[in-house]
This record gives sequence, C-alpha cells and structure tokens, in this order.
Amino acid sequence: MIAGQIHPDFWAVARTLKAQIPDTCGGAAVCIYHRGEKVVDIWGGTRDEKGTPWEPDTIALSYSTTKGVASTLAHILADRGLFDYDDPVARYWPEFAQAGKEKITIRQIMCHEAGLYNISDIIDHARRMLDWDYMVDALAKAPPCHEPGEAHGYHGLTYGYLIGEIIQRTSGKPFTEVLRTEIAEPLELDGLYIGLPESEAGRRAQLILSGIQGPNSSPNRVKTYMSSINRVLGFLGLPIDLLQLEAALMPEGIEELDFNSLDFQRVPIPSANGMFTARSLARMYAALAAGGEIDGVRLLSQETLKRATRVQNTTMGRVVPMPMHWRLGYHRPFTMGVKVPRGFGHFGFGGSGAWADPQRNLAVAMVLNSGVGTPFGDLRIVRLSSSAARCADKR
Repeated sequence: MIAGQIHPDFWAVARTLKAQIPDTCGGAAVCIYHRGEKVVDIWGGTRDEKGTPWEPDTIALSYSTTKGVASTLAHILADRGLFDYDDPVARYWPEFAQAGKEKITIRQIMCHEAGLYNISDIIDHARRMLDWDYMVDALAKAPPCHEPGEAHGYHGLTYGYLIGEIIQRTSGKPFTEVLRTEIAEPLELDGLYIGLPESEAGRRAQLILSGIQGPNSSPNRVKTYMSSINRVLGFLGLPIDLLQLEAALMPEGIEELDFNSLDFQRVPIPSANGMFTARSLARMYAALAAGGEIDGVRLLSQETLKRATRVQNTTMGRVVPMPMHWRLGYHRPFTMGVKVPRGFGHFGFGGSGAWADPQRNLAVAMVLNSGVGTPFGDLRIVRLSSSAARCADKR
C-alpha cells in the first residue's frame, strides 16, 4: 500500500512506485516538487525484514546520491567567495600538492578529471574508508593515474573525501556541521545526514538484498556480482575494462564492510553513506530547480548555479561505461521517452537518486532499501524520473 499525499496530475508516479515495491519486504519513498509546490510525498513497503512499515520520516542509505548533496554544499561555499572552481586544490590543502598534484583544480575534482579514482591503489583495505584523516592523508600522497584534465573517470569512492576536505579547509568547520548549518537547517529538512547522529538511528531503513555488503558476503559473491555487471555491459556493447571498474569501486575487503551497521553510517563518507528522506532531497533540489531559492530561502545565486551546472565533458569515462555529461559534482538525469537536457543531479547504487530540472522547475527524489542494481543506479529511478517529467509536461 502507498501512503502519503499526491497531486492528481502526478497519479502516474504513484502507480510507478506501487509496481516497484516488493511483495515480500522492502520499501521506498518518493517526493517531487513542481514549480515550487510539493506535488508528491509518498512511501510504501517495509523498512526491514521484520515487516516494519515504512514511515513518513524513515531515512535510507542512498550511496552515491550523497555526492549531489556534498557538491551542493561546495557550491554554497563557492558562492560565498571562499574558493573559485579554477583554484588549485593545494591553495587550501597544501599537503595535496604531493606526487605531481600541485596544479589540480577544484573544477577537475568536481568533474572527475583529477585521476584519483583508483581507490584500490590508494588504500590497502576498505575499512580505511571509516577513517577520514587516513583517507585525506592517503589521497594527499597519491599520484594521479592519468594527467589531470586529459580524461575523466568516476571517482566513485574518493570524491567525497576530496570535496569534503576542500569544504572543511575553506570553511574552517567539520563537514557535518557545515551540512547542517548551510542546507539542513535553513531549509528545515527532516532528514539530511552524511554521518548519522546516534539520536536518529531509530529511523533507519535496513538494507535488504544489499548484495555485496554485510557479514554474510564473501569474495566469491563480489566476483560473481562484478561478472554479472560485465555480462550486462557486454550485451549492451559498451566497452569497459572490468579491472578498471574494480580498481575504482571495489577496494580490497569491500565485502567485509557492513553498510547496514551504525559504525559505517555514523562517520561521514560524502561519496557513499548519506542517510536521507526523499522529501529532504527533493526540497534541496527544488531550490536548485527554481534558480537557487525556495520559500524565501536562497542556497545559491543564479550565476553560481549556472557555473555549477554547465556541462564539463561528454565523452565516455574510464570507469562509467557511458557519457555522464558531468557538471561540477552532478551528472545528467537518465530518463526514457522524455528528454531532460538541462537536468542535473546524482543517482546511486541500488536505485536511489535525486535531481533538478530548471526548464520544468521540477525536482525528483527517491530513496529505498531493497535491490542491488549497478554502481550507477538502476531502472527504478529512471522509470520514476521519466514518469515525473511526463506528468510535469502534461500539467
């Protein structure tokens, strides 16, 4: 059963979500703003294997959807004049200048052209990702795997530490504090966390059928999962080096991390462990869809927003086997049967995602807790995004 509120013009979105909710266990929430109005705020299914119903305030781990939130936070600081996108990272983070990285710019970090995506070459075990200081030090010492700016490769697990440390260095405050004071509190959001406070742990959705993560996983399971991705890519005729994909997204010991655990979720990993409600994501992107402001609260100037969402590259990347049309920290939304040329946002492993479309003044967000998908999202968010855009057009 689907609960919540929905404008009649968007009934098709509710039908799409209902078809996606598992019959056994697993749930999801969707929130949509159109022209500044919240037109969809619905949820359904269960938040754990015990059958506990999904609640209005349930928060869910959203993997790489987190990158869009972290990027928005960086743009807010740029808008304040704390840094410029073409500044070298080392201007604010002097230790970063090691190993030939003294000229890498913040822009190159944000459009994935810095060459620091091969996390398997940077850390010896995935558990290092729980230690911010270790990761920052390792990235400062690491050489780029290609000449910065000459190519782009999805910094799937390293992006958050890179942009997160820039945020900390330029603001002089901890990442979680900046997120709270610059986005969550001004917009009065009910669930936007990267580094979950223990006081909010009771609201969590449990990951179900999470595939490669958890105490019951194994190296063989990881290899099987990667092989399945390779077969799909091969069927689609997409050229990709599977070893490159593994090096960027599957560091040694990744199968030993329990993404369901509070130990994983309470530390900030701005690439991968955001805990969100759909309505919080949608409201943030609704501000961006409307030129940077909603309900009298301005996050960004229109000029900074234009710079942030200008396409930086359109070619095939070295990790993601498709052109992502990278902006600064955002990629294009993927849809079927309807075009969103000016849209921007970020999708996540397992099917979550959130994005804005200034052309339609539309913002869409989905969080969920079941399924695996691919490291780049799956068709559930694509179908919902497509339905939302068609409803907005008809409206």
